[in-house]
Amino acid sequence: MPHSDIGLIGLGTMGAMLALNIADHGFSVSVYNRTTERTKAFMDQAGALTAKLTPCEDLQELVASLAKPRNIILMVPAGEAVDQQIAKLLPLLDAKDMIIDAGNANFHDTQRRAQAANAAGRPFLGIGVSGGAEGARFGPSIMGGGEKSSWDRIAHILSAISAKYQGTPCATWMGEGGAGHFVKTVHNGIEYADMQLIAEVYGVMRDGLGMAAKDCGAVFDRWNEGTLQSYLIEISGKVSGATDPATNTPMLDVILDRAGQKGTGRWTVIESQMLGAPVPVVEAAVTARNLSAMRDLRLAGVSAYGGSDRSLASDAISIADLEQALIAGKILCYAQGFDLLGKAGAEYGWALPMPQIAETWREGCIIRSAMLNDMAVALAEDAGRNLILAPYFRKLITANIGGLRKTAITAQTAGLPVPALSSALAYFDTLTTARTTANMLQAQRDFFGAHGFERVDQAGDGHHGPWLDQHLDG
Repeated sequence: MPHSDIGLIGLGTMGAMLALNIADHGFSVSVYNRTTERTKAFMDQAGALTAKLTPCEDLQELVASLAKPRNIILMVPAGEAVDQQIAKLLPLLDAKDMIIDAGNANFHDTQRRAQAANAAGRPFLGIGVSGGAEGARFGPSIMGGGEKSSWDRIAHILSAISAKYQGTPCATWMGEGGAGHFVKTVHNGIEYADMQLIAEVYGVMRDGLGMAAKDCGAVFDRWNEGTLQSYLIEISGKVSGATDPATNTPMLDVILDRAGQKGTGRWTVIESQMLGAPVPVVEAAVTARNLSAMRDLRLAGVSAYGGSDRSLASDAISIADLEQALIAGKILCYAQGFDLLGKAGAEYGWALPMPQIAETWREGCIIRSAMLNDMAVALAEDAGRNLILAPYFRKLITANIGGLRKTAITAQTAGLPVPALSSALAYFDTLTTARTTANMLQAQRDFFGAHGFERVDQAGDGHHGPWLDQHLDG
């Protein structure tokens, strides 16, 4: 007789950990992987949880083992593999059976799949899952997208396995279609930016102040007890203090400076440009990773221009300045991310629950931090307001913007690259400038393309400069 509460396809690291998490919370799970060897290895390592797990050798067996209406989670690589898996499953399913894509999907793919499912009268969910392997095993942050009725159908399972913040599940329905995966994309973009901001401050300590890795780690540990308390600051302290077993030297000193990426940060930047909701700190972080990959070019640059000394005088900048830079930079980065979410909600018709998004990120995910609770409060007060205008964050930025400015200027003067910190500062300076230089841009556009412009003293946007008549006459 069918017995399993839910099925899961794909026993890679994330899928295996998620299946164990579900079983650990008392739900029965049928599992399937394309290679039976991995399924066997998974079951061999499941220990006492095997009683809650049913291994299946093919999709037909998986489907037959599930209680109706069936719910099946896909944990396969994003992209074509998801479409292929769905195509194989559909002939085996009843109309009320639901497929749940829990991979790192591009939200446009999720939108397309949701539309196809809705047209066929089938339920479908696309959920973002954040927290890495540890989160998947012991409690991730979960961002759901699809019909609310579909979310409600398995919300008891997703809430049970999610991370908890003071007892509140970090699992929330974000909206229809690809809303969940879009929120996860923005989460990942912020993650790129937060990591880059930390890396740049580490670079100032290492190259500017000549601090050893363990001393940088001690600074991160101290910061983690204050306003900057977060998972990323915590692990930055741990990796800075770690020693390479093979060489007995700091682990950071033997890691090649070439960053990897899976593309989700790039998706954030692309969507921000399409929606006209700039996220310059995320964009700087993505660019920095791309430049880090160009190691041969960077070494050629050193050879051509010289590897000049970039050390700073001992009194040029303080650790307190760097802490202020990170506090201000982090707020500005998150403000950009939430602004992007607001623009996306308006564009795609999603009533994104902005305060709940911040609450969902408070535990389980990579960007979890103490500051997110204050962001949730600010968004509850006014979800459409840029975070830098919220009274609490206005006070924080006012108190810390000086450190960001000093850090960016000092680092740039010494030749230390700080693209994300500099972008955060430029964003703040632009948003606090009453009259920008865009009037020059509009004049240029009108000169060469007769695009027209608005005037400060008259209504309408079809005004032209005297150069247009001169062009026509000449």
